[in-house]
Amino acid sequence: MYNTKPSVLACVSSQYDCDRIVEAAKQLAEEEDCELRVLTVMRPESDYTIISDQIEYLNLVAKEANADMTFLFSVNAADATAEFVTENHIHKIVAGMHDGNSTQSFLVQLTESAPDLEVSLVDKDHRIFHT
Repeated sequence: MYNTKPSVLACVSSQYDCDRIVEAAKQLAEEEDCELRVLTVMRPESDYTIISDQIEYLNLVAKEANADMTFLFSVNAADATAEFVTENHIHKIVAGMHDGNSTQSFLVQLTESAPDLEVSLVDKDHRIFHT
């Protein structure tokens, strides 16, 4: 169980390269003396076997970083994440940079739901950008 210490939340999808997000979030959590949490929000489906290897890999990456990995199921990832942030004393989130193709991206929706939340983004080259 987590205490009242603030947490850094790594927001990941079911892609192998999301390990860079967990690694960056771990670094920030250590620098800021925060807990590390990992979250993925998945659309409700009847069959997850196609992504089971990716999910297992990211779960192992989270464990190696001494973090738990929480799975939520929702059609609206931003709203589910905003609720999780509110309920779990999240200080900052770390996410991957979106491709810029959507005005309704996860991060746009999340910052609308939680405008005071600090967000750091990790690009494909593992560089961290703070907003």
